[in-house]
Amino acid sequence: MKLYKSLLASALLTGAVVSTSALAQTKWDLASAYPPANFHTQNLTQFAGDVEKATGGKLKITVHSNASLFKAPEIKRAVQTGGAQMGEILLVNFQNEWQIFGADGVPFLADSYDSSMKLYGAQKPIMDKKLGEQGMMLLYSVPWPPQGIYSKKPLASAADLKGSKWRAYSPATARIAELVGAQPVTVQAAELSQALATGVVDSYMSSGSTGVDSKTYEHIKNWYDTQAWLPKNGVLINKKAFDALDKATQDAVLKAGRDAEARGWEMSKKTNTESLEQLKKGGLVVHQPSPQLKADMKKVGEILLTEWLKNAGAEGQALVDAFRK
Repeated sequence: MKLYKSLLASALLTGAVVSTSALAQTKWDLASAYPPANFHTQNLTQFAGDVEKATGGKLKITVHSNASLFKAPEIKRAVQTGGAQMGEILLVNFQNEWQIFGADGVPFLADSYDSSMKLYGAQKPIMDKKLGEQGMMLLYSVPWPPQGIYSKKPLASAADLKGSKWRAYSPATARIAELVGAQPVTVQAAELSQALATGVVDSYMSSGSTGVDSKTYEHIKNWYDTQAWLPKNGVLINKKAFDALDKATQDAVLKAGRDAEARGWEMSKKTNTESLEQLKKGGLVVHQPSPQLKADMKKVGEILLTEWLKNAGAEGQALVDAFRK
């Protein structure tokens, strides 16, 4: 009898452990395209830690950085189909699918953190609706630092970019190449270092943060601080996966997302300052663009805005009107 009671107690205890363990077994994968040291990835990692802590381990989110789970162009589809429960995308990469995703990639439309936040305020309600129709939700969004031009040769005007091998990572950056007479080469973030090392590209437009991540200073010595735009990353959740969580866990995810968004904007500002210092230490010269280069790039921006509005139609015009109010 004692043996039976002992075995029963053991079984009950094991069952309790299994039951507790089962509660902790909701595991999500979060796909990211950027390296572990990038501030976006660090923010994702902190977000995942916050969720695990707030839920007492009921929801564990694993961040897969540096395109190790899915390549950048595949992440949105992966979240939509449930291949990953979460993913971080560069919104402008999906402009061809829906023009509103590319609003913050239109040069000189929003060219500061304050104006970028204002654009986000106008953009978010319609993005929420669109992503909802696709079975997803936007948890939060964080901008990259302002974009400048990396160039192997010095630039006095846009004409100096003619014939250069220009890294394109979005429809807008490919169109810029066409307008300045450069040769667009599609290269995603994870392949940029190799593309620079092998001479596949010798110029591109991006933030100081990307320059540090890819060690651009080892191959290119000029960066022009044009502050052209601040493209945002969006962190997406598969709606079915979210709906399957209990209310307390959902609330924990949403709160951690709000915290990550606020933290991420501050991290972006800090990264902008620090990355430019790192680029300088690496031997890259940070230039203020000449009046001619500024005027040339502003003209490029006006052409892109006109084209974007034509493609985006009434929805795009309403967004720009709301932003400019």
